[in-house]
Amino acid sequence: MSRIDTTLAALKAQGRKALIPYVTAGYPFADVTPELMHSMVGAGADIIELGVPFSDPSADGPVIQKAGDKALALGIGTVQVLEMVRIFRQNNQQTPVVLMGYANPVERYEQKHGVDSFIRDAADVGVDGVLIVDYPPEECVDFAAKLRAHQMDLIFLLAPTSTEARMQQVAQVASGYVYYVSLKGVTGSGALDTGAVEAMLPRIRKHVHIPVGVGFGIRDAATAQTIGRVADAVVIGSKIIQLIENEPRENVGPVTAEFLRDIRAALDA
Repeated sequence: MSRIDTTLAALKAQGRKALIPYVTAGYPFADVTPELMHSMVGAGADIIELGVPFSDPSADGPVIQKAGDKALALGIGTVQVLEMVRIFRQNNQQTPVVLMGYANPVERYEQKHGVDSFIRDAADVGVDGVLIVDYPPEECVDFAAKLRAHQMDLIFLLAPTSTEARMQQVAQVASGYVYYVSLKGVTGSGALDTGAVEAMLPRIRKHVHIPVGVGFGIRDAATAQTIGRVADAVVIGSKIIQLIENEPRENVGPVTAEFLRDIRAALDA
């Protein structure tokens, strides 16, 4: 079992839902991310999604795009993101870390460091899962198998527009959890229709028999609590990015922790 499997199974046994915050690696300061990750765990995060900065992110809205641009300007790439995970693992061997990003940085990393170097190096530093937005499931069978051989999971997105056939394809290769994008659009856009989410999850679960997390549009404790009643996990990203955008370095961790503590309390209520 992967660290993600173990974490989600333990939460299910306790009747609790997973809190999965997302942050862009290297934002808003190049060296703040490992410290921020520890702050999130201290506030109740169960899994951390770490965004790998990329110049042309197709699924990210203006908030995360801006964060990615700043991180890139600070010199943050895949090598630096892996180093952040390594530093985090010096003091935390339990909390799963998922890298979320796009195909281009992975392919470029392997061009520079060799075939399968991304999987090897991610495993070496303690990554537990990978979510690559533009990797379709039908082209990922071998990639997923190689990740699983290193106790890492390949996580996929599903959307309101996903067909039954697409759900079946994802179910064949996904492990860890599936991330349901609750909105038609990019991260941080629109108002979340909780009723539509509640109606969609039983359709997904007919095909997908691993935990389902819900993200895109969850911005407060009340919404998180509502989604937590039907989902296995709640993913929050854009709101955290907005909260820390203009904070001095010493406030980044405390501000994020304060926000997540409220979400954690709502999920556990």
